[in-house]
Amino acid sequence: MIPKLFQLGPIPVYSYGLMLGICFIVASWLLQREFKRKKLDEGAAVNITFIALVGGVIGSKLLYVIEEWKSFSSMSASQIFSTEGLFSPAGLTFYGGLILATALIYIYTRVKKVPFLRVCDAAAPSLAIGYGIARVGCHLSGDGDYGLPVSEFMSWVPWGTDYSKGTLPPSVAFRGSDIAAKFGGVVPDNTLCHPTPMYEFIIGGLIFWLLWKKRSVFLGDGKLFGLYLMLSGASRLLVEFIRLNPRYMFGLSEAQLISVVLIGLGVFLYYRKPTTFMEKAKVTGKPQKKTKSQS
Repeated sequence: MIPKLFQLGPIPVYSYGLMLGICFIVASWLLQREFKRKKLDEGAAVNITFIALVGGVIGSKLLYVIEEWKSFSSMSASQIFSTEGLFSPAGLTFYGGLILATALIYIYTRVKKVPFLRVCDAAAPSLAIGYGIARVGCHLSGDGDYGLPVSEFMSWVPWGTDYSKGTLPPSVAFRGSDIAAKFGGVVPDNTLCHPTPMYEFIIGGLIFWLLWKKRSVFLGDGKLFGLYLMLSGASRLLVEFIRLNPRYMFGLSEAQLISVVLIGLGVFLYYRKPTTFMEKAKVTGKPQKKTKSQS
């Protein structure tokens, strides 16, 4: 693992930060291409990318604080606003960022009178590949997002990964867990674990490929985004089973519960009927007669 790549004078360059930067550059470029293809305002694509960046970071930190409230409540003000707290390179929870960024983009599209669901469709491929790239950063930094020791599940896999040099090595990541008890109280740092961030990178690439192929076929506003929600939600739901995260309800982690909600929303968007005159015409490929309510 390489949490810190190199130093530029007094400025350290961290692997997670670098991959996050690459993620937003790639996502922004793809989004602008889609906006141009869909004949949407390309300037809005830049603004939406910026909103997604700011809202994503703030939202991911807010959810992290909620998850770790017990730890934050015991910190002093100086600790909270330090690298031990809010400015820690770890502690970016994807779903928190997705939820806040989506809410802010919805407000922006309403103000600018840009079709929200069409924007979501344009962003779907970018979200898929962007998430995958960011997960490479998680892998390189070894920030605790990795999976269970391979000895606990699928011990035959040859790609178990040593995260001993990560920001959260196994002795810390599994502290106080049932897994630690099996290792006599402390999981050795050189324990080989499932590289779940790389699993998600591969899955994210496959989801991107599928969405990119389907993007030119008009399915109806919101349907491509619905497909993204279903596929990405199912991916996270399954990967979480080989991660050590607290279980809250029905034996599922917080991320899995959010995944179930997003899958349900995705099903609704994908299978909903076209509602507007223009949408019906595009989906069927036939001219539609306007009713009085559509005039």
